[in-house]
Amino acid sequence: MTILKILEAKNIDKHFYSTHALKNVDFDLAKGEVLAVAGENGAGKSTLMNIFLGIYKADDGEMFLDGAPFHPKDPHDALEKGISMIHQELRLVPSMTVADNVWIGRVKKFSSGGIYFPERCVAATQVLFDEYGIDVNPKETVNNLSVAQMQMVEIARAISYQSKIVIMDEPTSALSDKEVTVLYKITKQLTAAGTAIVFISHKLEEVFEIADRVTIFRDGEKIQTKVVKELTMDQLISGIAGREMDNLYPKEHVPIGEVVMDVECIGKKGMFDNISFKVRAGEVLGFCGLVGAGRTEIMNGIYGIDPIDSGEIRINGKKVNNRSPRQALDNGIAMVTEDRLRQGVITKMNVKMNMTLAYYYKICKATVIDRKQENHDAQAMTQTMRVKTAGIHMPIWSLSGGNQQKVMVGRALLTKPKVLILDEPTRGVDVGAKSEIYQYCNQLAAEGMAIILISSDLPEVMGMSDRLLVIREGAIVGEHDRDTVKPEEIMAEMFALANHSGKEMKEDQL
Repeated sequence: MTILKILEAKNIDKHFYSTHALKNVDFDLAKGEVLAVAGENGAGKSTLMNIFLGIYKADDGEMFLDGAPFHPKDPHDALEKGISMIHQELRLVPSMTVADNVWIGRVKKFSSGGIYFPERCVAATQVLFDEYGIDVNPKETVNNLSVAQMQMVEIARAISYQSKIVIMDEPTSALSDKEVTVLYKITKQLTAAGTAIVFISHKLEEVFEIADRVTIFRDGEKIQTKVVKELTMDQLISGIAGREMDNLYPKEHVPIGEVVMDVECIGKKGMFDNISFKVRAGEVLGFCGLVGAGRTEIMNGIYGIDPIDSGEIRINGKKVNNRSPRQALDNGIAMVTEDRLRQGVITKMNVKMNMTLAYYYKICKATVIDRKQENHDAQAMTQTMRVKTAGIHMPIWSLSGGNQQKVMVGRALLTKPKVLILDEPTRGVDVGAKSEIYQYCNQLAAEGMAIILISSDLPEVMGMSDRLLVIREGAIVGEHDRDTVKPEEIMAEMFALANHSGKEMKEDQL
C-alpha cells in the first residue's frame, strides 16, 4: 500500500551550544494517520517539532510539506502553511475569556466596521465545542479554569485552524479519563477528515490506544519507526530507554517512624472541608482522585499558596500557620507544584537560579548571598537529579520539560524539608526519568522524610505509596493500605459508584 507522505524531513541536524540535540534525523508523516513520537526527556522530540513549527531553524537537512520544500520562517508562517500545535505547557492569556483565547489573533472575523462583537466570537466557540464535545464555558475567564479545562481550550484552539497537521505534545497529561475520551474522539474526527496527527506522549499505553505508527527517539537520534500493531510494550520501553526496565514502580519498604505532619479538620470555603490525616517519617502517602476533586487545593492550603480558613496543621507536634509558601518552607514543608509553567520555572532565569530560588534566605550572610555555596549546591543537586544540561548557567528554557521538572524537585530538596509534597511530579516525564524520581523518593523515605504524592495515574500512586487517601468533591472518602486495596475499590470511591462493580455511576459522572 502506498503511503501518501504529507510531511518529510531528511538529515535534520541541530545544536544548542555544546548539546547535539538532533543528529541527522529522518522523519515522515502520512496523511490521515496518528504517528506517536516517543522518547525520554531530552531525546530530541520537542526540538524536531519546534523546527517544523519554525521556532528553531535546523543547522542542516531539508524538509518537505506536500512534496514541496518547506522552510517555515516562524510559527505564524508554519500555521498558515497548515501546521498547528497543542503545547504541553499552557500558552493561554489568563485575563482573557476562553473564546478570545481560542480565536486569539483572528478576531477580525468577528468584527464589522472596525467594531469587535464578542458575542459572535462566543457563538463560534460554542459551535466548535459542540462539534468536538468540549465541555467548557466560552464566556469564562481562563484564570478561573482548572488546568484540565485550560488544556481542553489549548486543544480547541489548535483544531480551530483546520490544519493539515496537528502536533499534540502531551495533550492528556492534565486530563481526566472523561476528557481523554473526548480527545480520542477529536483525534478520530480529525484523521477521518485527512488531518495528520503527531502524538507525543510519555503515557505509553496511549501509544497502543491511539497511534498507527510510533517513532522512537533516543539521545537526539531516531532509533526506529514501527507499526504499533507489530510492537509490544516491552519492546517500546526498551527502545525508548535503551535498556530493560522490569519494574516501573520500584517501591521499597522502609521503616515507618513517628508522625511528622498532623492535619486536623482543615477547610477552605468552596474548595474542601474537614480534611484530617497524618503522614509519618519514611512514609509515602498517596492522594487519589479525579481532576478537580480537590487534591491540589488541599495541598495549596497546607503550603500557604491559598491558605486554609479553618483547622490546624502540626509539624512534629508543633502548630504551624502557613500564610505563604515562605512560611511553609520555614516550617519544614516543601512542595513541587502541579503547574510547572505558572507556579514553577522562571523562564528568564538559568538552571542555577531556578534551583536555588527557594533557599536564598538560608545562604545569605548580612543580606549577601554566598555565591560559592550557591554554585556548589546547584551543581551537586543537578548531578543528584541527573538533570540533562550543558551546565547550571544554561537558560532553563533550553531544557526539556522533564529536566525542568527535575530542577523543580531539586529546588524543593535544597530547602531540606521534613515534609515533601509532590503534586503530579511525573506529568510529562518519560519512563526513564519517572524511574529516577521514584528511586529518589525511596531514598528520601529511607532517610526519614515524610512524602505526600498526588497523581492522576492510578497505577503510579498505588505502586509508589504506602497508604492511599481517596479525595472526592473536597472530602476524604477512603483510606487504604497499598498491600490490601484493589484498583476497583479506589475507582468506585473516586467515581462515587453505587458498588464496586464499576457499572453504576452517578448521572453527573456519565
